[in-house]
Amino acid sequence: MARSTRPDDVPGLATRRAALRLLDAVLRRGDPLENALHGAAQGLSQPDRAMVHAIAAETLRHLPDLDTLIDGATRQRLPDDAKARMVLRIALIQVLALGTAPHAAIATALPLVDGGPRKLVHGVFGTITRATPTLPVPPTLPSEVVARWTPLWGDAMPIAAAQVYADRPPVDVSIRDPGQTGMWAERLGGESLAPGHVRLPGHGAVTDLPGFDEGAWWVQDLAASCPARLLGAGDGRGVLDLCAAPGGKTMQLAAAGWDVTAVDQSKKRLERLSSNLARTNLSATIVQADLRQWEPSAPVDAILLDAPCSATGIYRRHPDVLHRIGARQIAELAELQTELLDRAAQWLKPGGTIIYATCSLEKAEGEDQIGSFLRAHSDFRLAPPVQAELPEGIEPSAEGWLRTLPVTLADKGGTDGFFIARLARDAG
Repeated sequence: MARSTRPDDVPGLATRRAALRLLDAVLRRGDPLENALHGAAQGLSQPDRAMVHAIAAETLRHLPDLDTLIDGATRQRLPDDAKARMVLRIALIQVLALGTAPHAAIATALPLVDGGPRKLVHGVFGTITRATPTLPVPPTLPSEVVARWTPLWGDAMPIAAAQVYADRPPVDVSIRDPGQTGMWAERLGGESLAPGHVRLPGHGAVTDLPGFDEGAWWVQDLAASCPARLLGAGDGRGVLDLCAAPGGKTMQLAAAGWDVTAVDQSKKRLERLSSNLARTNLSATIVQADLRQWEPSAPVDAILLDAPCSATGIYRRHPDVLHRIGARQIAELAELQTELLDRAAQWLKPGGTIIYATCSLEKAEGEDQIGSFLRAHSDFRLAPPVQAELPEGIEPSAEGWLRTLPVTLADKGGTDGFFIARLARDAG
């Protein structure tokens, strides 16, 4: 006689349990999704880890809409952190976004809850799925995010942000030799929007594409390539790439002829930077250090500070930031940015240049930060970018800095949200 299937024997249950742990780490502890994935999915195969990530990421992308469905099917609202709500979210997202059959989704959901909540989950899931719902397009942004962004950017910005949230972001690559941009655009079947850039037409495995193994290019969002572009050719001069890992800007600078010292606090991320440099046959001096304690042995010609930030500008790829970042985190990060920018200013030669950048849609981490810096440092001034330095469709602001928003290049797939300022120190 065949042995009955115990809850732990249900195929796919370990993957769903890991997804539940991952969402708990993001929503309750505030851990970044990518950082928490390793611990949550420990012991699982690579395909199962990919499924854990997909379940969690799509749940976060559609969280307000999933909760609307759940609240419409319950007499009494479930607490946000109730296990029943969390399990319903991951069961529903599999059916509504990942193509899982309802019977398979509920089979891996019920063993995740015990006692009375199991009956509740089964009943609510059945009520919702029998109505054959669909998720709205575009997804609904969290109300807290809309309330924060509307005063900063106006009513149209959250609408645009939601629109691009619905689409998978394009894949951009930076070309090691910008003189070969046209050739690589043709070989990769993509579109170039700037020297040294190609936007790819699909979303397959980039490691299988021509040029990857020989290090002819690396993946880097178009907006993320702009900070290094504003430093131009290095001609052997020294530059500090601060908070450098995983190395996209380091490789740009090295390819442009700078003598690069790349500094980052994370040993693991620096290992990835080293691997990227080896693949592309580019070189840089790598330093693992906390910038609050470290300083260079001598002043340098240029500094690129890609400062730690809220990362709300990369929400399309990292939907967790919309749920774990709020006013408190933004204020704390802005304090750190001020400290790092003040320290970096001391390391620059007279006549040198600092590029300050954040992948943030918060003015506290961009426009306000630079305004405060210039008021406190009379020997620095803005050096506005000119259109010839920038990719097609990305324009400098009237104030003299660079800001990309969800509407930037929307007709071509958009860009990440970035703030970039070029600061020149007086010659003395």
